[in-house]
Amino acid sequence: MFTKNTPKTVFIVVTLLTLIFDQLSKIWAANSLKPWPMASYFNDVFRIGYAENHGAFLSLGGAMPESMRKVAFIGIVGAFLLGIIVYVLRDKKLTNPMAVAWALIVSGGTSNWLDRVLNDGGVIDFLNVGIGSVRTGVFNIADMFILAGAGMLLFYGWQEERAAKKAASS
Repeated sequence: MFTKNTPKTVFIVVTLLTLIFDQLSKIWAANSLKPWPMASYFNDVFRIGYAENHGAFLSLGGAMPESMRKVAFIGIVGAFLLGIIVYVLRDKKLTNPMAVAWALIVSGGTSNWLDRVLNDGGVIDFLNVGIGSVRTGVFNIADMFILAGAGMLLFYGWQEERAAKKAASS
Protein backbone atom coordinates (compact mmCIF):
# COMPACT_ATOMS: atom_id res chain seq x y z
CA MET A 1 0.00 0.00 0.00
CA PHE A 2 2.76 2.49 0.87
CA THR A 3 5.57 1.53 -1.48
CA LYS A 4 8.10 3.96 -2.90
CA ASN A 5 6.66 6.82 -4.99
CA THR A 6 3.04 5.74 -4.77
CA PRO A 7 0.64 8.68 -4.48
CA LYS A 8 -0.19 7.70 -0.89
CA THR A 9 3.50 7.66 0.04
CA VAL A 10 3.99 11.00 -1.70
CA PHE A 11 1.02 12.39 0.23
CA ILE A 12 2.38 11.22 3.60
CA VAL A 13 5.98 12.35 2.98
CA VAL A 14 5.03 15.79 1.59
CA THR A 15 2.52 16.31 4.39
CA LEU A 16 5.06 15.51 7.11
CA LEU A 17 7.90 17.54 5.56
CA THR A 18 5.81 20.67 4.95
CA LEU A 19 4.14 20.38 8.36
CA ILE A 20 7.54 20.22 10.06
CA PHE A 21 8.86 23.11 7.95
CA ASP A 22 5.91 25.33 8.87
CA GLN A 23 6.10 24.47 12.56
CA LEU A 24 9.83 25.29 12.58
CA SER A 25 9.11 28.64 10.88
CA LYS A 26 6.54 29.45 13.59
CA ILE A 27 8.94 28.46 16.36
CA TRP A 28 11.50 30.78 14.77
CA ALA A 29 8.93 33.59 14.53
CA ALA A 30 7.85 33.18 18.16
CA ASN A 31 11.44 33.15 19.43
CA SER A 32 12.95 35.76 17.12
CA LEU A 33 10.19 38.19 16.17
CA LYS A 34 7.90 38.39 19.19
CA PRO A 35 9.63 41.24 21.01
CA TRP A 36 10.09 43.40 17.88
CA PRO A 37 7.75 45.56 15.78
CA MET A 38 6.99 44.67 12.14
CA ALA A 39 10.15 45.17 10.03
CA SER A 40 9.98 46.37 6.44
CA TYR A 41 12.08 45.09 3.51
CA PHE A 42 12.45 45.75 -0.22
CA ASN A 43 10.96 49.25 -0.16
CA ASP A 44 8.12 48.09 2.14
CA VAL A 45 6.89 45.39 -0.26
CA PHE A 46 7.67 42.69 2.30
CA ARG A 47 7.14 42.92 6.06
CA ILE A 48 8.03 40.44 8.80
CA GLY A 49 6.71 40.63 12.34
CA TYR A 50 5.08 38.44 14.97
CA ALA A 51 1.29 38.35 15.21
CA GLU A 52 -1.28 35.98 16.63
CA ASN A 53 -4.55 35.44 14.78
CA HIS A 54 -7.47 34.10 16.79
CA GLY A 55 -9.75 34.10 13.76
CA ALA A 56 -9.58 32.42 10.39
CA PHE A 57 -8.40 33.96 7.12
CA LEU A 58 -7.85 37.72 7.66
CA SER A 59 -9.05 37.33 11.29
CA LEU A 60 -12.54 36.33 10.14
CA GLY A 61 -14.38 35.05 13.21
CA GLY A 62 -11.79 36.45 15.61
CA ALA A 63 -14.50 38.37 17.49
CA MET A 64 -16.60 35.24 18.12
CA PRO A 65 -16.80 34.05 21.72
CA GLU A 66 -13.90 31.77 22.62
CA SER A 67 -16.11 28.69 23.01
CA MET A 68 -17.52 29.15 19.49
CA ARG A 69 -14.02 29.70 18.06
CA LYS A 70 -12.84 26.45 19.66
CA VAL A 71 -15.77 24.51 18.20
CA ALA A 72 -15.32 26.06 14.74
CA PHE A 73 -11.54 26.29 14.44
CA ILE A 74 -10.49 23.24 16.45
CA GLY A 75 -13.46 20.86 16.35
CA ILE A 76 -14.91 21.42 12.88
CA VAL A 77 -11.57 22.11 11.18
CA GLY A 78 -10.05 19.04 12.85
CA ALA A 79 -12.92 16.85 11.61
CA PHE A 80 -12.63 18.37 8.13
CA LEU A 81 -8.88 17.67 8.00
CA LEU A 82 -9.43 14.10 9.16
CA GLY A 83 -12.06 13.69 6.45
CA ILE A 84 -9.62 14.90 3.79
CA ILE A 85 -6.94 12.50 5.02
CA VAL A 86 -9.35 9.54 4.90
CA TYR A 87 -10.56 10.58 1.44
CA VAL A 88 -7.04 10.91 0.05
CA LEU A 89 -5.80 7.63 1.52
CA ARG A 90 -8.83 5.77 0.10
CA ASP A 91 -8.80 7.45 -3.34
CA LYS A 92 -7.99 4.77 -5.94
CA LYS A 93 -7.40 7.32 -8.73
CA LEU A 94 -5.00 9.54 -6.78
CA THR A 95 -2.03 10.75 -8.84
CA ASN A 96 1.28 12.06 -7.50
CA PRO A 97 0.52 15.69 -8.45
CA MET A 98 -2.89 15.50 -6.76
CA ALA A 99 -1.27 13.84 -3.74
CA VAL A 100 1.12 16.82 -3.47
CA ALA A 101 -1.78 19.28 -3.76
CA TRP A 102 -3.78 17.53 -1.04
CA ALA A 103 -0.64 17.21 1.12
CA LEU A 104 -0.08 20.98 0.99
CA ILE A 105 -3.66 21.65 2.04
CA VAL A 106 -3.56 19.05 4.83
CA SER A 107 -0.14 20.11 6.15
CA GLY A 108 -1.05 23.81 6.15
CA GLY A 109 -4.40 23.17 7.77
CA THR A 110 -2.95 20.77 10.32
CA SER A 111 -0.13 23.15 11.21
CA ASN A 112 -2.56 26.00 11.84
CA TRP A 113 -4.84 23.58 13.72
CA LEU A 114 -1.90 22.52 15.92
CA ASP A 115 -1.18 26.19 16.63
CA ARG A 116 -4.73 26.68 17.86
CA VAL A 117 -4.55 23.59 20.08
CA LEU A 118 -1.15 24.52 21.55
CA ASN A 119 -1.38 28.34 21.50
CA ASP A 120 -4.65 29.11 23.30
CA GLY A 121 -6.65 29.26 20.08
CA GLY A 122 -4.24 31.52 18.19
CA VAL A 123 -2.25 30.93 15.01
CA ILE A 124 1.23 32.42 14.69
CA ASP A 125 1.46 34.71 11.65
CA PHE A 126 4.48 36.76 10.63
CA LEU A 127 4.46 37.67 6.91
CA ASN A 128 2.85 40.57 5.06
CA VAL A 129 3.24 41.75 1.46
CA GLY A 130 1.89 44.64 -0.55
CA ILE A 131 2.51 47.94 -2.26
CA GLY A 132 1.53 51.13 -0.46
CA SER A 133 -1.84 50.74 1.20
CA VAL A 134 -2.71 47.64 -0.85
CA ARG A 135 -1.52 44.85 1.45
CA THR A 136 -2.34 41.31 2.40
CA GLY A 137 -3.28 40.45 5.92
CA VAL A 138 -0.55 38.97 8.10
CA PHE A 139 -0.12 35.30 7.20
CA ASN A 140 2.25 32.35 7.60
CA ILE A 141 3.84 29.65 5.47
CA ALA A 142 1.00 27.20 6.19
CA ASP A 143 -1.39 29.69 4.57
CA MET A 144 0.84 29.71 1.47
CA PHE A 145 0.81 25.89 1.42
CA ILE A 146 -3.01 25.85 1.60
CA LEU A 147 -3.35 28.37 -1.24
CA ALA A 148 -0.76 26.56 -3.38
CA GLY A 149 -2.51 23.22 -2.83
CA ALA A 150 -5.92 24.70 -3.68
CA GLY A 151 -4.46 26.30 -6.82
CA MET A 152 -2.94 22.97 -7.82
CA LEU A 153 -6.27 21.16 -7.30
CA LEU A 154 -8.03 23.72 -9.49
CA PHE A 155 -5.35 23.48 -12.17
CA TYR A 156 -5.27 19.67 -12.25
CA GLY A 157 -9.07 19.50 -12.14
CA TRP A 158 -9.22 21.87 -15.10
CA GLN A 159 -6.68 19.74 -16.97
CA GLU A 160 -8.67 16.56 -16.29
CA GLU A 161 -11.87 18.22 -17.47
CA ARG A 162 -10.15 19.41 -20.65
CA ALA A 163 -8.75 15.94 -21.32
CA ALA A 164 -12.17 14.36 -20.76
CA LYS A 165 -13.83 16.80 -23.18
CA LYS A 166 -11.11 16.16 -25.77
CA ALA A 167 -11.53 12.38 -25.39
CA ALA A 168 -15.33 12.67 -25.67
CA SER A 169 -15.10 14.73 -28.87
CA SER A 170 -12.65 12.32 -30.53
